[in-house]
Amino acid sequence: MSREVQVELTNMCMVCDGDKVLVEDRVGHAWSGITFPGGHVEPGESVVASVIREVREETGLTIESPRLCGIKDWMRDDGSRYIVLLFKAEKFSGALTPSKEGDVFWAERSGLLGMNLARSMRETIEVLLDDGLSELYYTVYSKITDGSHWVLQ
Repeated sequence: MSREVQVELTNMCMVCDGDKVLVEDRVGHAWSGITFPGGHVEPGESVVASVIREVREETGLTIESPRLCGIKDWMRDDGSRYIVLLFKAEKFSGALTPSKEGDVFWAERSGLLGMNLARSMRETIEVLLDDGLSELYYTVYSKITDGSHWVLQ
Protein backbone atom coordinates (compact mmCIF):
# COMPACT_ATOMS: atom_id res chain seq x y z
CA MET A 1 0.00 0.00 0.00
CA SER A 2 1.40 3.38 -1.02
CA ARG A 3 1.75 6.05 1.61
CA GLU A 4 1.86 8.81 -0.96
CA VAL A 5 -1.05 11.23 -0.83
CA GLN A 6 -1.67 14.26 -2.99
CA VAL A 7 -1.63 17.34 -0.73
CA GLU A 8 -2.81 20.91 -1.21
CA LEU A 9 -0.74 23.14 1.10
CA THR A 10 -2.07 26.47 2.31
CA ASN A 11 -1.37 28.89 5.13
CA MET A 12 -3.16 31.35 7.38
CA CYS A 13 -1.68 33.95 9.71
CA MET A 14 -3.07 35.71 12.76
CA VAL A 15 -1.18 39.03 12.82
CA CYS A 16 -1.25 40.47 16.34
CA ASP A 17 -0.70 44.01 17.58
CA GLY A 18 -1.20 43.94 21.35
CA ASP A 19 -4.87 43.09 22.02
CA LYS A 20 -5.80 43.57 18.35
CA VAL A 21 -5.63 41.12 15.47
CA LEU A 22 -5.72 41.74 11.77
CA VAL A 23 -8.82 40.30 10.11
CA GLU A 24 -10.01 40.06 6.55
CA ASP A 25 -13.67 40.30 5.58
CA ARG A 26 -13.82 38.00 2.57
CA VAL A 27 -16.79 38.67 0.30
CA GLY A 28 -17.99 37.04 -2.89
CA HIS A 29 -16.14 33.80 -2.24
CA ALA A 30 -17.29 30.27 -1.46
CA TRP A 31 -15.63 30.86 1.92
CA SER A 32 -16.92 34.31 2.95
CA GLY A 33 -16.82 36.07 6.30
CA ILE A 34 -14.20 37.17 8.79
CA THR A 35 -10.96 35.25 8.53
CA PHE A 36 -7.21 35.81 8.70
CA PRO A 37 -5.02 36.43 5.65
CA GLY A 38 -3.43 33.47 3.93
CA GLY A 39 -3.39 31.36 0.82
CA HIS A 40 -1.56 28.69 -1.14
CA VAL A 41 2.04 27.56 -0.93
CA GLU A 42 3.32 27.83 -4.50
CA PRO A 43 5.52 25.11 -6.08
CA GLY A 44 9.16 25.68 -5.14
CA GLU A 45 8.25 28.20 -2.42
CA SER A 46 9.08 27.66 1.24
CA VAL A 47 6.18 27.54 3.66
CA VAL A 48 7.41 30.59 5.60
CA ALA A 49 8.02 32.58 2.40
CA SER A 50 4.47 31.70 1.30
CA VAL A 51 2.81 33.07 4.44
CA ILE A 52 4.90 36.26 4.27
CA ARG A 53 3.91 36.70 0.60
CA GLU A 54 0.21 35.97 1.17
CA VAL A 55 -0.08 38.41 4.09
CA ARG A 56 1.65 41.12 2.03
CA GLU A 57 -0.58 40.49 -1.02
CA GLU A 58 -3.81 40.54 1.01
CA THR A 59 -3.03 43.27 3.56
CA GLY A 60 -0.10 45.39 2.40
CA LEU A 61 1.84 44.43 5.55
CA THR A 62 5.17 42.61 5.56
CA ILE A 63 5.34 40.26 8.53
CA GLU A 64 8.58 39.14 10.17
CA SER A 65 9.38 35.89 11.94
CA PRO A 66 5.98 34.17 11.57
CA ARG A 67 5.68 31.33 14.08
CA LEU A 68 4.03 28.04 13.11
CA CYS A 69 1.54 27.22 15.87
CA GLY A 70 -0.81 24.61 14.45
CA ILE A 71 -2.44 22.93 11.48
CA LYS A 72 -5.94 22.46 10.16
CA ASP A 73 -6.46 19.53 7.83
CA TRP A 74 -8.87 17.05 6.29
CA MET A 75 -9.11 14.33 3.67
CA ARG A 76 -11.09 15.05 0.52
CA ASP A 77 -13.43 12.66 -1.25
CA ASP A 78 -10.78 12.07 -3.94
CA GLY A 79 -8.27 10.84 -1.32
CA SER A 80 -6.16 14.02 -1.35
CA ARG A 81 -5.41 15.95 1.80
CA TYR A 82 -5.94 19.69 2.38
CA ILE A 83 -3.56 21.22 4.93
CA VAL A 84 -3.66 24.76 6.34
CA LEU A 85 -0.51 25.70 8.25
CA LEU A 86 -1.49 28.15 11.01
CA PHE A 87 0.91 30.96 11.90
CA LYS A 88 1.09 33.91 14.29
CA ALA A 89 3.13 37.06 13.70
CA GLU A 90 3.69 40.05 15.97
CA LYS A 91 6.29 41.98 13.96
CA PHE A 92 5.25 43.74 10.77
CA SER A 93 5.77 46.86 8.71
CA GLY A 94 3.94 48.65 5.92
CA ALA A 95 0.56 50.29 5.41
CA LEU A 96 -2.69 48.38 5.70
CA THR A 97 -4.29 48.03 2.25
CA PRO A 98 -7.34 45.95 1.21
CA SER A 99 -7.07 43.50 -1.69
CA LYS A 100 -9.40 41.68 -4.06
CA GLU A 101 -9.86 39.11 -1.26
CA GLY A 102 -11.70 41.67 0.89
CA ASP A 103 -11.36 44.54 3.32
CA VAL A 104 -8.81 44.25 6.13
CA PHE A 105 -8.94 45.90 9.54
CA TRP A 106 -7.82 45.57 13.16
CA ALA A 107 -10.27 43.93 15.57
CA GLU A 108 -10.17 43.37 19.31
CA ARG A 109 -9.05 39.81 20.02
CA SER A 110 -11.75 39.51 22.71
CA GLY A 111 -14.47 40.29 20.13
CA LEU A 112 -13.44 37.80 17.45
CA LEU A 113 -15.94 35.09 18.32
CA GLY A 114 -18.82 37.56 18.10
CA MET A 115 -18.00 38.54 14.52
CA ASN A 116 -19.48 37.14 11.30
CA LEU A 117 -16.81 34.45 10.99
CA ALA A 118 -16.16 32.38 7.89
CA ARG A 119 -17.09 28.71 8.20
CA SER A 120 -14.83 26.80 10.66
CA MET A 121 -13.04 29.97 11.84
CA ARG A 122 -14.35 29.58 15.40
CA GLU A 123 -12.43 26.30 15.78
CA THR A 124 -9.41 27.71 13.92
CA ILE A 125 -9.23 30.65 16.33
CA GLU A 126 -9.31 28.23 19.26
CA VAL A 127 -6.24 26.42 17.90
CA LEU A 128 -4.43 29.73 17.35
CA LEU A 129 -5.19 31.04 20.85
CA ASP A 130 -4.80 27.87 22.94
CA ASP A 131 -1.17 26.77 23.32
CA GLY A 132 -2.49 23.33 24.37
CA LEU A 133 -3.99 22.75 20.90
CA SER A 134 -1.99 22.15 17.74
CA GLU A 135 -4.33 20.54 15.21
CA LEU A 136 -7.86 20.92 13.91
CA TYR A 137 -8.55 17.70 12.00
CA TYR A 138 -11.89 17.06 10.35
CA THR A 139 -12.68 13.36 10.09
CA VAL A 140 -15.94 13.52 8.11
CA TYR A 141 -16.80 16.04 5.43
CA SER A 142 -19.60 16.22 2.92
CA LYS A 143 -20.30 18.62 0.11
CA ILE A 144 -23.22 21.02 0.30
CA THR A 145 -25.53 20.55 -2.67
CA ASP A 146 -24.05 23.40 -4.76
CA GLY A 147 -20.72 21.52 -4.79
CA SER A 148 -18.67 24.51 -3.64
CA HIS A 149 -18.81 24.20 0.15
CA TRP A 150 -17.50 21.68 2.66
CA VAL A 151 -19.12 21.25 6.04
CA LEU A 152 -18.09 19.33 9.13
CA GLN A 153 -20.58 16.66 10.10
